Amino acid sequence: MSTLAMVLGAWVILLTLVNITIGAYSPGFKVMWIGFISGDVATSHVPHEDAGFVVDDIVFALLGVSLLALGAMGLKKCFEGGAMEWLRGLPNGPVSSSLMSSENGVRRTLASWMILMGVLFYLSWSLMNTTWVDPGVYAVMVILVSFGFGIHKLEDAA
Repeated sequence: MSTLAMVLGAWVILLTLVNITIGAYSPGFKVMWIGFISGDVATSHVPHEDAGFVVDDIVFALLGVSLLALGAMGLKKCFEGGAMEWLRGLPNGPVSSSLMSSENGVRRTLASWMILMGVLFYLSWSLMNTTWVDPGVYAVMVILVSFGFGIHKLEDAA
């Protein structure tokens, strides 16, 4: 759960920074997070130049910082060095170490590639189309990433 909180927190901070600088909705449009999350299409976006820095950005940034803090607190209980030790161990973890080697099993290798492809798909689509909050893109990314992590968890349980 701590790892999930760290990843989601970092993602929220990234989206906040993108939204503040160039707008995360579509070219030239800024996401109004409260309207976007509630599903109110009429209030979910505004032209970036008209909005400036709004309360939605502060609330969303605080959510990201809170998730990072919760994740760091949990990791502090699991790792002697806390979140920094966790970060240092990621290159040797099962997901990254299985990318170029099937030593831990072919299923782990496929799962790691699913995770990487999901993240790369989201980042490349978002960069090319400057649309960082597209539900269709999320649907593809979430399926690849969640199945990849799920397969890794099944391998851990075996």
